[in-house]
Amino acid sequence: MSEGAYEKRMKLRYAGVCRVCDADLSARVEAIYERATKTVRCLDCSPAKVVEDSPAEPLVEEGAPRPLRNPEPIDPGTPGASARREYERRQAKREARVREKHPKLGGLILAVTDEPQSTKAWDTGAIGEERLGQKLNELASDTLRVLHDRRIPATRANIDHIAVTPTGVYVIDPKRYSGRPTLKVEGGLLRPRTEKLLVGGRDRTKLVDGVLKQVDLVRGIVGDDVPVTGVLCFIEANWPLIGGSFTTRGVEILWPNKLYPRLTAPTPSQVDLDALHRSLAEALQPA
Repeated sequence: MSEGAYEKRMKLRYAGVCRVCDADLSARVEAIYERATKTVRCLDCSPAKVVEDSPAEPLVEEGAPRPLRNPEPIDPGTPGASARREYERRQAKREARVREKHPKLGGLILAVTDEPQSTKAWDTGAIGEERLGQKLNELASDTLRVLHDRRIPATRANIDHIAVTPTGVYVIDPKRYSGRPTLKVEGGLLRPRTEKLLVGGRDRTKLVDGVLKQVDLVRGIVGDDVPVTGVLCFIEANWPLIGGSFTTRGVEILWPNKLYPRLTAPTPSQVDLDALHRSLAEALQPA
C-alpha cells in the first residue's frame, strides 16, 4: 500500500494505537490513516512493516475516535471541591492567626466576628458549584456525560462543570449573584458595538471573558468540528417570570431550570459522547 489514495497523513483528533508496533498515539499527533483497514500507524512505521498475525484495530471512520483497550474508569470529579478546599484553608488560617494573637479570647473573637468577604466568597462559590453539580450528576445518562472541577493545565484556575451532550459540549460556570442579569448594548452606528453584562446594575462583563477563555481551551481539545457553548448560570439571581435569558458574545446567560432542558433534550447525536468525554477527562484532570 502506498501513501496516496488509500492512505492519508493527518493529525489525529483522538488518541489511538499504531497497528504495526502497538505504540500509543496521542491526540493531535501526526500519523498515517489507512483507509482500507480503517486503522492508524505511526510515522516510524511508514512505509508499513509486514507483521504476521497482527490484526487491525478498526476505526469507526476517518478522524473518528477508535476504541481504547481496557479503558480506565473516568473520574468525573467532585463539584466545588477546589473552592471548598480554598475556603477551608482560609478559614483555618484566620482561626490560627486570631488564636495565636489572642490566646485567651481567640475563641470568643472568632464567635462574634464575621469572616472577611474574601473568605466568604469562596464558601458562596463552593455552594453554587455543589448545588449545580449535584443536579447535573442526577441528570447524567447515556446522552449526558459530566465532568466537574477540572484543572486548567499550567494554571491554578479551573473549569467548574463540563457537560457532553449529543449536540456538543457545554462549559458551565455557576454564579450565586443577587440582582437581575441584563445585557447593555452600546454603540453600533457611529462607533463600535459593545455588549456589557450587568448583574444588579454592576458591570460583570469579565465573567463573560473568563468563560470565553475556557471555551477556547475546550475547543482546542475536542476540535473545531464539535460545537462548544459557554454558559453563565446564575443560581440565585432575580430573574423575571417571563423571558430573561439572553446570549452575549456567544455565551448563554440563564438559570438552572433553563439550563437542564437544554442538556437533556432528546436529539439525534452529532458527536461521539464516549470519546469526547474521555478526551476531556484526560486532558483536564480533577482539580
